[in-house]
Amino acid sequence: MLSPEEQLVIIKRGTVDIILEKELIHKLEKSYTENKPLRIKAGFDPTAPDIHLGHTVLLEKMRQFQELGHEIIFLIGDFTGMIGDPTGKSEMRKPLTRQDVLNNAETYKEQVFKILVPEKTLIRFNSEWLMNLTAMEIVKLQAKQTVARMLEREDFKQRFNSRSPIGIHEFMYPLFQGYDSVALCADVELGGTDQRFNLLMGRELQQEYGQPPQALVIMPLLEGLDGVKKMSKSLGNYVGIFDPPKDMYGKLLSVNDTLMVKYYELLSHISNEALHDLKEGLRSGTLHPKKAKEDLALELVERYWGKDAALRAKEEFDKIFREKGIPDEIPVFELHWDEESLWLPQILKTAGLVKSTGEAMRLTKQGAISIDEQKVSDPDIKITKGNYLIKAGKRKFLRIIPKE
Repeated sequence: MLSPEEQLVIIKRGTVDIILEKELIHKLEKSYTENKPLRIKAGFDPTAPDIHLGHTVLLEKMRQFQELGHEIIFLIGDFTGMIGDPTGKSEMRKPLTRQDVLNNAETYKEQVFKILVPEKTLIRFNSEWLMNLTAMEIVKLQAKQTVARMLEREDFKQRFNSRSPIGIHEFMYPLFQGYDSVALCADVELGGTDQRFNLLMGRELQQEYGQPPQALVIMPLLEGLDGVKKMSKSLGNYVGIFDPPKDMYGKLLSVNDTLMVKYYELLSHISNEALHDLKEGLRSGTLHPKKAKEDLALELVERYWGKDAALRAKEEFDKIFREKGIPDEIPVFELHWDEESLWLPQILKTAGLVKSTGEAMRLTKQGAISIDEQKVSDPDIKITKGNYLIKAGKRKFLRIIPKE
């Protein structure tokens, strides 16, 4: 096992915050001295069956802890998933059915073992303990927090001030998530910046129940392909881990240079020393960003599809896309879809590819407009909401993604 100091360097990579770092150091020192692994918890609500790279940020940090010899608990919030996480929501979420939760949980388990070692990963469901709480135990749990404390959460505060409904059951979500840490006697919990309130609740409840408070390792939310908003399937700016190899490779090459470094920091398995050299190479100009992106795309495609598939994806991309003169970096435009389908000329004008719908119609008739590498010739065509690569003329490229 590495020394506590060496472990901390690895753990801190890519983190936004550690609460509290001195507590984490103390836990690592005790673990090292007693040769006893720490219990590392990360919770996932099975609200969506398909994982994208944004979800893997936490999984990669779990992998690092696992490689350092600690006990990893992959917690599936099957009970809390039926409540619905209110984090960042401006209205009440529709609870999932029990069958929805179980189906999604099975899909999660299949995908996470692309990153974590199955035999070294403990999978737990929080229904194991939450389902068995008596009414009196739930009342006692509620008594450990106040409404005022709950309204410190920005989303609850905004909804309260705007007189939007807040279900009493929604207050239970952070309490139950915090109680998970009590039930598991977690030493460390991992989570994104949007989960800070819920993570802190775990610390508070552990102390209320006479346990040492867990240390928190808080990770950033990963921006999607647009480089602005967090990766999301609803925004179409995501890279799914089950995307076909060619699509995954091509999407990763479209990431801008600045974001590419963050992807390396959070998703790549290269060492800290290699990461430092990569940053220095980019800064000094001895490493071209295009080469760095190709290496990252190859690494990630290989992780999920194997080396042969990654090499074939690269060869196919080089042959099909670069020979057609498609640039490595393509601007992204977020389009508001106020109807089920939109007229293509209007889309081209709104996105700024043409000055008028008349020009768009003329270019379309001339065969100068392509959607996802397919020429279109009908000026009356409408396209449905989605993520599209549009080419106008010989040199204008734009990636259209839906605006949330």
